[in-house]
Amino acid sequence: MLVSASILDCDFARLGEEVRAVAAAGADCLHLDVMDGRFVPGISFGAPVARAAARATRLPAHTHLMVVEPAAQVPQYLEFSELVAFHVEALDDPGPLLDSIRSSGRKAGLSLKPDTPLARIEPWLNHLDEVLLMSVFPGRGGQGFIPGSLDRIRKLRRLLDRAGSATTISVDGGINPGNCRAVADAGADIVIAGSAIFKSDDYAAAISSLKCAGRNTGQSDT
Repeated sequence: MLVSASILDCDFARLGEEVRAVAAAGADCLHLDVMDGRFVPGISFGAPVARAAARATRLPAHTHLMVVEPAAQVPQYLEFSELVAFHVEALDDPGPLLDSIRSSGRKAGLSLKPDTPLARIEPWLNHLDEVLLMSVFPGRGGQGFIPGSLDRIRKLRRLLDRAGSATTISVDGGINPGNCRAVADAGADIVIAGSAIFKSDDYAAAISSLKCAGRNTGQSDT
């Protein structure tokens, strides 16, 4: 299981120091949550802050755009992002934007809110590299994990396996040491954690506790 550290809960007055600290503590990726105050109620940060965070570390940066006009925003993040994900709810046809991201040499991802049917992403399974499942409703950090998310992860894993897709599953929202094992066993490849890391007294211990074993490929679908 890989751990991506979401800077949403870091001390922004010490941004570079915080990013370097989680890198030294064992994080695998840096997660950048961009909120525009329209797609979700909250506003987080834009490209200048995201770029500064990404440049403070050699960790791959994964940008998650929670915005109403992702096509207009994506170009600002391609330079420093290994992966750019946007919400399937934001576009009727996300295919062209996914293809544009991938043609730039970056990985492309689609994110879904907890109440968005998985069927929404099926037409584009061959156009993306990652599905980012929200296990809370997006807009603010520190929320509790929605238990029904485990079944969604299992269903998504079966959907990807049937399609023969190498697309990875990342899960964001309410991730902590108490549920990461269940999330891994359900089929997730990456967990995204903010408060579980940045609100802890020991970043290395927090990240280590989230690095649960990989999914059990022999697990029954029942």
